[in-house]
Amino acid sequence: MRNWFLGLVLSVLATPAFAAGFTVTSPDVKNGGAVLMAQVFTGCKGGNQSPALSWSGEPAGTQSFAVTMYDPDAPTGSGWWHWTVFNIPASVHSLPANAGAAGGANLPAGAGQGKTDFGSSNYGGPCPPPGPAHHYVITVYALKVPKLALDADSSGAKVGFNVRSNTLGEAKITGTFATK
Repeated sequence: MRNWFLGLVLSVLATPAFAAGFTVTSPDVKNGGAVLMAQVFTGCKGGNQSPALSWSGEPAGTQSFAVTMYDPDAPTGSGWWHWTVFNIPASVHSLPANAGAAGGANLPAGAGQGKTDFGSSNYGGPCPPPGPAHHYVITVYALKVPKLALDADSSGAKVGFNVRSNTLGEAKITGTFATK
């Protein structure tokens, strides 16, 4: 019984904090609202531009940030990675619209993008199959390390593993989109 209780306490302590003051906002994606056509994938007649994001209130000890956009509703059995950004310096608290363009020219110095499930290392917007709206979870992670050993060939799963292994806190917003 004692070992079970100790294990429970340790697992709670090891879980990344959802710091109450750590928030992310976007003029392009309102939490719970529809994703704008500017952010929708070109295959669904959108502009395929990553949303502008701003964050603040990260936990003490944050040494860098990462951003992901993930669709848990994709009919793949494992969701769909739309965007992964890592090694954002701790001094940076925003990304402009279209920061996820190919080549990373609009990203802060030192930041990189991993591969999406579209197969490219840049932002790929929502474009679900016809049916109910999908949820697009944008998460900013405050990390306890200054840099992750990732590159443009790193899959969403690899980025997610490395990010979550080093998370101090996270802030999320979720947009929705449906294809008719």
